[in-house]
Amino acid sequence: MARVLVIGVDPSKLEGWDPEPVQAALARGRARFDEHGIEADWCLVDLDEDPVGAITAALTGADHACVVIGGGIRTHEPLLDLFEQVVNLVRRHAPDAAIAFNSSPEDCADAARRWLT
Repeated sequence: MARVLVIGVDPSKLEGWDPEPVQAALARGRARFDEHGIEADWCLVDLDEDPVGAITAALTGADHACVVIGGGIRTHEPLLDLFEQVVNLVRRHAPDAAIAFNSSPEDCADAARRWLT
């Protein structure tokens, strides 16, 4: 069975906003993986606690057929450097994995399925 890694920002670790809506969307996104019978690992990083180390550990902890990089890292301009690091970490530690991009926490499974089928 194909295994997927989802990389994103932990909404509970961001200050100044309510993480609950994003956490609910993440729960729905996790359920979608289950609905499709896809095994998924989640690496939600705290930006203040060595995100590169956490992502490296997740990438080297299992073989992944696909890595989904979330919009919180990908689309927030102040995180451009981190996004570049994530892409290069995937290339280095999971060179055979497809890279996919979601449009919301709920469609991570759909992003991965584009590359798993």
